[in-house]
Amino acid sequence: MRDTQIDRVETVLLDIPLHRPHRFARTGMTAQPMLLVFVRTAGGVTGVGEGVVPGGPWWGGESVETMRLVVERYLAPLLVGRQVSDIATILREIDDLVAANLFAKAAVEVALHDAWARCLDTPLHTLLGGPARRSIPVTWALGTEPAAAVAEEALSRLEAGLNHSFKLKMGAQDPADDVARVRAVTEKLAGTVGVRVDLNARWDLLTSLTYLPRLAEAGVELVEQPVPGGEIEALAEINRALPIPVMADESLRTPRDALRLSRLRAADVFSLKTTKSGGLRATRAIAEIAAAAGIPCHGGTSIEGPVGTAASLHLACSAPAVTWGSELFGPLLMNADLVTTPLRYERGELHLPDGPGLGVELDPAAVKAFTRS
Repeated sequence: MRDTQIDRVETVLLDIPLHRPHRFARTGMTAQPMLLVFVRTAGGVTGVGEGVVPGGPWWGGESVETMRLVVERYLAPLLVGRQVSDIATILREIDDLVAANLFAKAAVEVALHDAWARCLDTPLHTLLGGPARRSIPVTWALGTEPAAAVAEEALSRLEAGLNHSFKLKMGAQDPADDVARVRAVTEKLAGTVGVRVDLNARWDLLTSLTYLPRLAEAGVELVEQPVPGGEIEALAEINRALPIPVMADESLRTPRDALRLSRLRAADVFSLKTTKSGGLRATRAIAEIAAAAGIPCHGGTSIEGPVGTAASLHLACSAPAVTWGSELFGPLLMNADLVTTPLRYERGELHLPDGPGLGVELDPAAVKAFTRS
């Protein structure tokens, strides 16, 4: 086997334009900033990880700029000279040195796994226990645009066989107006496709108890994170009150969060994101806690590019608890192909790639074209 000692860690900042603006409850974006972390071994193997956040530091407190600083100044020196397979010890030392910063840690952790799997000439999911499935359904996220535009986008994707479920962003408008907009969309899509909503933690308990039942009555099939992440008791109260599932996202970052959420039955579904949880291993631990509690999981997104999406895909396909599909649509939203062979989206599902590691190969010319000067 090749020399697996890490001899270099490098970072690159990119800005990837989107096909259309994408809005959240508090912000929007027309391009996705992205950090690539390269872990190179003395034997000539390179692993890559990706650091992204959905729409900037409003969501998780990190940005690609802070990630790069943390990786270069604090994390990279811990890696150089180590064996790429020594991931458990490296991660423990990283946590001892740097608190929080889970998005930055995830980029490094994925790069380590990619490099190790490539050294072994095996797909990354092998390091996670092997695949429980070979593909996963992909829900398409719609923005906060007017009802007619949102419904038109959903119907066009449905008719083309690209997606079979959709999620609407909420929280950017007055609650009554927002509910009216979503109800108008669900009426147009009634009987044809499933509709979910995501509040991005924008409402309080009273607003949620007042308006969310109206969405359930209109046919919305799932509500994601209506209240701020720290308000788990409020989330539990909402979950008890609604006849449809509540999904935890901002409330769920660590295995400890998963344990608390499951004890309180605060959510019927867990949204897994390798980015927000610090990487593959912690996310896998969350999925195992959910499985033990009988809570299904969903493969969430931070609007990753192909590297981050491939990492989340390997995790989602190797975790038996991920039975509520995914939102791993990030590369489809981007107006650029960063890899030589795009990930395969077909009939509403994303398929595991072949090949060692993540199974995707970056296109150097594309990376150079979008590198931030």
